[in-house]
Amino acid sequence: MTKIAAPAVSNRHPDARPQAAGTTPWAIKGELILNCNCTVFCPCVVSLGKHAPTEGYCQAWSGIRIDSGHYGDTDLSGLNVGLLLEIPGLMARGNWKAAAFIDDRADQNAYLALIEIFSGRAKGTTGLFKLLVSEFLGAERAAITYETEGKTRRLMVGKKIQGEVVPVQGKDPDRDIVATNTEYWMGSDITVATANKGRVRAFGRVWDFDGRSAEICQIDWSGPEVAR
Repeated sequence: MTKIAAPAVSNRHPDARPQAAGTTPWAIKGELILNCNCTVFCPCVVSLGKHAPTEGYCQAWSGIRIDSGHYGDTDLSGLNVGLLLEIPGLMARGNWKAAAFIDDRADQNAYLALIEIFSGRAKGTTGLFKLLVSEFLGAERAAITYETEGKTRRLMVGKKIQGEVVPVQGKDPDRDIVATNTEYWMGSDITVATANKGRVRAFGRVWDFDGRSAEICQIDWSGPEVAR
């Protein structure tokens, strides 16, 4: 796993005219899983950040499976991304710390595109990262595996993130417990889940969130303006 600083350079052809940040059309569809240190389902989903995390602060890892996606003419389909997030209190107050792991199968154009998207510089759905993240800890290329087995989702980022989340079982075991029609930034329907495993050993962080809150969400993100 090679650590690479997130470069603030263009991935456009040298002969192309410069393009201002946040003007390239992009879109991602796929699935996101997240596991945090909250002891019960994350209150941020329904309070939209107006209620503090259950421990007063948030530490979380997340995995994104991109089923289809693009950044301008760069294809992002089939790639995976891992994230680390630290939020000291209420989400909206900012001062977040974040780090990204980019699928090592991504070519240079796709790598740079995903940095633009997940740093918030590409605007659109993930634009809040640019507003709320005060310290970007770095980006690394990594072997990232995102697996689905039945209702179980697993994320492996080398030895740095080992996660497994499952939906919390309801009265009808065939139906997931879902918070629907929310205004949560990730997506309107969030499946209530828990982590069978949530281990992080990265960027000086040593986290063990087994048994803690988790989320599963189908994502349909875009920016800055994409015709649907």
